[in-house]
Amino acid sequence: MAGHRAQWKGFLKVGEVSCGVALYTAASTSDRIAFNTINTATGNRVNRVFVDSETEEPVPKENQVKGFELENGRYVLINPEEIAATVPESNKTLEIEAFISCGAVDDVYFDKPYYLTPDKTSGDAFALLRDGMKADKVAAIARTVLFRRMRTVLIRPHGKGLIATNLQYDYEVRSSQKAFETVPKIKIEGEMLDLAKHIISTKIGEFDPATFDDRYEEALADLVKAKLEGKSLPKRKKVEVSQPNDLLAALRESAGLSKKSEDKPKRTAVNANAGSGRQRAAQGAAAKSAASKAAPQRKAG
Repeated sequence: MAGHRAQWKGFLKVGEVSCGVALYTAASTSDRIAFNTINTATGNRVNRVFVDSETEEPVPKENQVKGFELENGRYVLINPEEIAATVPESNKTLEIEAFISCGAVDDVYFDKPYYLTPDKTSGDAFALLRDGMKADKVAAIARTVLFRRMRTVLIRPHGKGLIATNLQYDYEVRSSQKAFETVPKIKIEGEMLDLAKHIISTKIGEFDPATFDDRYEEALADLVKAKLEGKSLPKRKKVEVSQPNDLLAALRESAGLSKKSEDKPKRTAVNANAGSGRQRAAQGAAAKSAASKAAPQRKAG
C-alpha cells in the first residue's frame, strides 16, 4: 500500500502452500482531534511525571519497574528483561489451522482489523488462497505472534485482498448472560408489535460509512472554532425517554397514524442530512489547523 508502512511482514501458510504477506492497519484514530494538557498560569504544555504514592517525590525512569499486586502494598517486581523473556518466539508465519463459515465467529470477539496483502513474489499463491476461500464462502482461522503476543486471527476475502482481524480470547469477552440478567422479561405483541415492525420496514436501507459522521469530533471542531471566534455553543437539547403509558402513542405517531404526525412535514431519508464522514474529517482538520495557528497569538497576547 503506497504511503503506508506495513505493521508486520511474514508468511501466510496452509498445508504446503505459503506466500509472503504484509499487514497494514485498516482503521486508525490518528485523524481525531487531540488536546494537550496546558498550565493555565504559563500557557505551557504539562509533562507527565511519575511520583511515589507515599513520599510524593518524583521517581526517575531507572527506578521504575512493573509490579504485580498480591495484596494492598505488596508487589512482585518484574524487570523488563523478565518480561521480554516471556514473549513467544515468532516464526513470522500465519499458520491456517481451519476453514470455517464466514458467519461462524460472533463479532463480539472481533478486535482490530488489518489489510493483508501479498509481497511482490507471491501474487499467484495469494490469489489461489483468496479465490478458493471466496468460492467456498469460508474464512480462515490462523495463529501467530503479532506485536509481542500470540494472536488468533480471522482471515476473510475482501476485494482484491484479505482482511485479517485479531480475535479476543474467550476469557477477555464478558458474559452476555450476566450483562442482560437485569433485563425484564416483557413480551410485546398485538398492535404495538405490528407498529414496531412497520416502522422498521420503512427504515430499511444499506450501510454506507461515508454518510455517518462522528458527532463527537464534529462537536469538538465546533468548540475549537467557537472558542477562536469568541462565540458560545448552543445548549444541548434534552432527550425525552418514552414512558410505558406513552409508548403506543409514540409508535402511532412514528408510523404516521396520529393527527400530531400529520401536522408535521415529512421526514427525508435517514441519511439525507447526515453529512459526509469525509467532510466531517475535513472540518476537524480545519479546526486543528486554525487552533495551531491561533496558539502562538494567544500565548503572545
